[in-house]
Amino acid sequence: MSPFPWQGFAASLPWAALAVVMVLAVTFAVAVRQRRHSVMDVAWGPGFVAVAAVSWLLSAGSGDDTRRLLLLLLTAVWGLRLGAHIGWRARDGHEDPRYKSMLGTAPGSRNTYALRRVYLPQGVVMFFVSLTLQVGMFATGPVGWVALFGILLWITGFVFETVGDWQLSQFKNDPSRRGTVLNTGLWRYTRHPNYFGDAAVWTGLFLIAADSWPGILTILSPALMVWTLAGKTGKPLTEKAMSGRPGYKEYVEATSGFIPWPPRRR
Repeated sequence: MSPFPWQGFAASLPWAALAVVMVLAVTFAVAVRQRRHSVMDVAWGPGFVAVAAVSWLLSAGSGDDTRRLLLLLLTAVWGLRLGAHIGWRARDGHEDPRYKSMLGTAPGSRNTYALRRVYLPQGVVMFFVSLTLQVGMFATGPVGWVALFGILLWITGFVFETVGDWQLSQFKNDPSRRGTVLNTGLWRYTRHPNYFGDAAVWTGLFLIAADSWPGILTILSPALMVWTLAGKTGKPLTEKAMSGRPGYKEYVEATSGFIPWPPRRR
């Protein structure tokens, strides 16, 4: 196995950072024009695809071709699907209530405040989490059993995220269920199949990278994603918004908070 090409990897970092900046710049321009900064959510997944594509191009001739292609394709499938789903969900053109609440108290320029509070933090997180992809693209070792387990975990996560989003969309489009709690399908086994799926996808990508040195060093990248989804902005904010809905307390008592598990009997 060839040694890790540290020089080539270091030279690629500014280009990966530039890809993040370009995605955020275009997103900000669209947001200002449409007067809604929730378009950042649409750009979240495609932003990782842009970083993966840049790293894939720059790692040609350095990293293992099978791993490079796996990381590029799996990231593209996940990121483009997520962007399309959120874009379709937000097609009415209205600002997301979360952004409306955050930016409604902006001191001074709303757009400048959004740059500081929305785009800069998400850009830093995007670059840091994508280090798993960037390092993995340059890893020289062949794909082994750890990477195969990562692929299986990615597939599991993608199914949970995609099916969970579809079931939630069907639920919201059913007028007869308005004001109730979704507790069927995957939502019977976890209160957040989409967030769990996202976490599993990124843990799977990490395992593909970690199968060859020094991919294991990027463990904090998926850890940040999982912590954000399960403990910071994903699960906690959603449950706070849902806490007053009739039947939600009973749903919480019976259903796993994150990792899928058979519902508890009451």
